[in-house]
Amino acid sequence: MKLPGKIAIMGGGSWATAIAKIVLAQAESINWYMRRDDRIEEFKRLGHNPAYLTSVRFEIKNINFSSDINKIVKESDTLIFVTPSPYLKSHLKKLKTKIKDKFIVTAIKGIVPDENLIVSDYFHQVYGVPEENIAVIAGPCHAEEVALERLSYLTIGCKDIDKAKIFARQLAGHYIKTSVSPDVAGIEYASVLKNIYAIAAGICSGLKYGDNFQAVLISNAIQEMNRFLNTVHPVERSIDDSAYLGDLLVTSYSNFSRNRVFGTMIGKGYSVKSAQIEMEMIAEGYYGTKCIKELNKHLHVNMPIVDAVYNILYERISPMIEIKLLTDSFR
Repeated sequence: MKLPGKIAIMGGGSWATAIAKIVLAQAESINWYMRRDDRIEEFKRLGHNPAYLTSVRFEIKNINFSSDINKIVKESDTLIFVTPSPYLKSHLKKLKTKIKDKFIVTAIKGIVPDENLIVSDYFHQVYGVPEENIAVIAGPCHAEEVALERLSYLTIGCKDIDKAKIFARQLAGHYIKTSVSPDVAGIEYASVLKNIYAIAAGICSGLKYGDNFQAVLISNAIQEMNRFLNTVHPVERSIDDSAYLGDLLVTSYSNFSRNRVFGTMIGKGYSVKSAQIEMEMIAEGYYGTKCIKELNKHLHVNMPIVDAVYNILYERISPMIEIKLLTDSFR
C-alpha cells in the first residue's frame, strides 16, 4: 500500500495552512492548490500565507503552488480538501481529471449545500471515489494552536482502518498526536453539529449568560448530538471520544472558534449579514444549521438547540426570546 504518496493541499485558508505545516513536518514537498494567482505570488514573495496564520513560515522551494486544480490533481496521489463547504462545488466544477483513483481526505467541517450531503458521501456519490479511499480529519484542533505548535490531537476516520493508520502516521509529530476510527459519517456529522452548538454558546455569551449555563448548554448539546448520530448513522461509538465531545468543547469554549465569535456577535445584536462582513471569515455553522434543519425534517430527531439557532439565524427571531425558551427546556 503506497499511501499517501504525493500530497496536495486543496484550499488556502487558515486550516489549510495549518495542515500544510503539519504535513511538511514529515513530507519533503507538497502540491498546493489555491484559486487566486495574486495570493500565490504574494505567498512566494513573503514566505508565508499573506492572509491566514501569517506567523507560520514555509520553505517555498518545498511547495509546488498552482491555481490550476487539474494540474495539482494529476500530479498528486492524496488530495486533502480544506475549502469551506459552500464553495466546494464551485472548485470541483473546474475538475476535468478523474479523482476516483486518488486517496481523498476531507478536512471540511460542513455539509455540501443543496444536496445536503456530508463531504465523504458527496465524493463517493458524485465522483465515484470508493468509500475505502475516503478519509476525514477531525479535531479537537484549532489552526491557530497548530501555528503555535501547541499539543493537539487529530482523529483520522476511514472505512479502511489500515489506510487510516498509514495517513495518521504521516500527520503525527512532536505536537500532533493521532488516532484512527472507522466512523467516517459520524465524525463528519459531529463536525457539522459542533459548529452549530458553538454558535449557540456564542449567542448565550453575547446575551451575558454565565459559565453555569454554558455547562448545561453543552451537556444538552452532546446529548442532542448523540441522538442525531444514532439516528443518521447508527454504529457503536463512544460519544465522549475526543472526535465528538472534545471537538465540541474546544469549538464552544475557545476564543479561536470563529463559530463562537459569530454567535457572540449575534447575541450582542448584530444582524447575520453585519456579523459575516465584520468577521471576514466563514462560520461554517451558519450553513450547517440550515442543512441539518432540512435533514432533520425527514429524521425527526429532537434537536431543540439546532432549532433555536435556526430560528435566530434564518427566521430572525430575537435571540433573547429564543434562548429563554431554550433554557426552559433544559434540566
